[in-house]
Amino acid sequence: MENPVSHLLNHRQLLTIALSVALATAATGLGAQSAEAAKPMALRSVMERLGRDMQAVTGAISKEEWTLVAELAPKIAKHAEPPLGEKMRILGWLGTDAGKFRSFDGQVQDAASAMGDAAKRGDGQAVIAAFSKTQQSCLACHQSFRQSFVEQFYGSR
Repeated sequence: MENPVSHLLNHRQLLTIALSVALATAATGLGAQSAEAAKPMALRSVMERLGRDMQAVTGAISKEEWTLVAELAPKIAKHAEPPLGEKMRILGWLGTDAGKFRSFDGQVQDAASAMGDAAKRGDGQAVIAAFSKTQQSCLACHQSFRQSFVEQFYGSR
């Protein structure tokens, strides 16, 4: 009989990979309307790093390596941000939705912090629950903004 946690982790790992690739792809077009179009934006590397960290957490959870989860969680919670100029362009595009965007980021920060705290306690169930909340917050943001982001910074594709 298949272990339900194992199935959940495999599904989450695939979701993490798919979301990371999609956002990394979207982030490459931030400067498409400027002279720097060929130069990748900093957001791309931020999203790629987050994707790698989330994948590493998935692997660590599946092996019950709580020390590694505790090490990675703060990197997710307090992830890097793009430089000010790039951030201002993104926030300008977001307009009145900037608060919603920041709320999703705050949810990721809170859930990833809780995941790290649970990992320090060795509480696998709480780690998985917090990881799920982290992933759900990422997904909610992606579903709210990705399509219009791609259209804005890449045009129709």
